[in-house]
Amino acid sequence: MDLAASATASDRLDFSADDLLASEEGLAPLLANGVRCHGGFDADGRYRSPRTRHRTPAIRAWQERLLREGGELLQVAPELVPPQYPNVAQSKLLLGAGVRDPIVRALTTIAIVEGFGAIIRDVRVPELARLVREPLDGTAAAHLGRGLFEAHARDEAGHRDEGGHKQMWEAARDLAFESPRIPPDVLMRLLGRRGAGRERRRAFPSLDEALEGMLATMVNVLVIEIFAARTFEWGIALLSDPEVSAKPAEAGAMVSYIRSDESPHVEYLRTALSELRARTFVTCDGQDLSGRQVVDGLLHRSLRVLTTSRPAEQRAETRSSLADAMKAAGARSGLLEEFDALETPFTPPERTGFESAS
Repeated sequence: MDLAASATASDRLDFSADDLLASEEGLAPLLANGVRCHGGFDADGRYRSPRTRHRTPAIRAWQERLLREGGELLQVAPELVPPQYPNVAQSKLLLGAGVRDPIVRALTTIAIVEGFGAIIRDVRVPELARLVREPLDGTAAAHLGRGLFEAHARDEAGHRDEGGHKQMWEAARDLAFESPRIPPDVLMRLLGRRGAGRERRRAFPSLDEALEGMLATMVNVLVIEIFAARTFEWGIALLSDPEVSAKPAEAGAMVSYIRSDESPHVEYLRTALSELRARTFVTCDGQDLSGRQVVDGLLHRSLRVLTTSRPAEQRAETRSSLADAMKAAGARSGLLEEFDALETPFTPPERTGFESAS
């Protein structure tokens, strides 16, 4: 949902970290696998995301200001978002044939990756007043290190005795498949894949390195969060299906709660990037560099990689153990061919929409 389109104007643009980390009061707790998780339910039984008491109106206000001042909010074209692999039909086929390992593995991987999301709190926010020509008072960009990154981290991995998305994905998996056996190599395979990444080559060496690093991380996280929409659609459709899920209402609802929590992540990231895109950066030698050139250039690079390599890696990861999982489950002959016939075709668009600055 576009927060700017439905919000009423707010004059307040400055918030403390405590404000941006504050949750609504008086909520009934959300329990997942016996763990109290963040968020909760209001008097009408509606789920309320954590840390949104001030964060949601703040994002609305920042977006409204940007639009009033003639700026524009970044938009990633929907056709750039790859389909989930395996898709719902493929997943149901496997589960119906008694091949549970690939789906349990996929859900466990998602939960682990959510936990890794806490590292966004470690992103270094440089002294933006020194690196950006125009003022940033009263913007999302000015609040990145004042609660926004920390709120994002807590949403993903939990905080103190409160669970987050990691625990909620695990609970959804266990509800649907009655606490299944977890493949013992999931974490090691995931860590090996993450460790195999190539060193990032700088796109704008004239820019302060910490600033470029922060922007590149924000861009990559934004794109991944947008792409996660397909994962939520898949999770809700699959885990809420009584044909394959032991507790369809509870498991599907758990994923819907996570999806609700992710909306502020997309919105604050695209708001802050849009604000910085509308400004001018100061290079290391004191020259001007268009914020649009930098942000669009980083977006183009990220989208080009993640629309090509990500689907291929996800497919290869699943297929690397698919035949063995079918054999171990005693699956019928020809199941792999049936599985392949249900695959959702995807050809990455030739253009990302951000080429002009690349």
